[in-house]
Amino acid sequence: MAFLHQQPQLCLGFDIAKDTITAFDGAITRTIANQRRAIRALLKSYKHIDLVVCEPTGGHEGLLLQECLRAGIACHRADTLKVKSFIRSYGTHGKSDAIDAAMLYAYGRERWAKLSLWQAPDVDEASLRALVRRRQELIAMKIAEKNRAKAPGGRKLASSFEAVIKIVERQIKVIDTAIRELIANSRTLKFRAAVCTAMDSLGPIVAAKLLAILPELGSMTRRKAAALAGLAPHPNDSGQKHGYRKIRGGRPDVRTALFMPALRAAAGKGEFAPFYKRLVANGKKPMVAIAAVMRKIIVTLNARLRDAIIPQS
Repeated sequence: MAFLHQQPQLCLGFDIAKDTITAFDGAITRTIANQRRAIRALLKSYKHIDLVVCEPTGGHEGLLLQECLRAGIACHRADTLKVKSFIRSYGTHGKSDAIDAAMLYAYGRERWAKLSLWQAPDVDEASLRALVRRRQELIAMKIAEKNRAKAPGGRKLASSFEAVIKIVERQIKVIDTAIRELIANSRTLKFRAAVCTAMDSLGPIVAAKLLAILPELGSMTRRKAAALAGLAPHPNDSGQKHGYRKIRGGRPDVRTALFMPALRAAAGKGEFAPFYKRLVANGKKPMVAIAAVMRKIIVTLNARLRDAIIPQS
């Protein structure tokens, strides 16, 4: 991950909607159309821009990010929860496009040293992310239909539930095939997936999920990897009190993907089974030990991907 090395002189905060973009430069608020030509004209109206800060808005920020990349402007796509907490710290309760743009500007000015810069994703990685996201949506639909079928009165609509479930299951198979083909045809993804599946706790689908959800694997420190996965235990101490440490934050989908591999270790299978047994023998609760196994998996995988070298074709 890349970072700025000196304080930005000119920072722009952008609040992005489907049709419009509101920008604040520390003095002037401007609203333009969310169109390539308008964005390009706005960026060119400044002699030099050091940092642009925006939030993810379901893809509507794509044009701005592309134009910033084209113009060589450093850009940070901020975490929404972090920005909301930052805004609350100012005691600001109102919300508007202008307020959000101003707060994103302030966020960039104050936090610039710790803001990772956005980089254009690899095309294959972006495709894998879209396929994995769609697979998760289909799984959620399947679970919802099965739950409805079990609800009171579900028997009367059993044929309807079964039909929808079969359609969803067919679509899941189609997505699984597309994921396998994408990985097989991508030199980088094929290599990274092979490193993942060499760990006997991870199958091809879990490996694909991790590569899509956590593409930074292999480029972080062990602490950063655990924190980004939401598996780092955070202290809860005050004075003489040493509270119970809990894992929180990060990307919850990573924990979901790693739960079954961790259960496999709890069942005494796989390379992490001795680690789980040792934790339980030392007095750790089973769920705490499972969380530790998930953390061990992600930290180990990060190290293996970091040290692996893609063979030259």
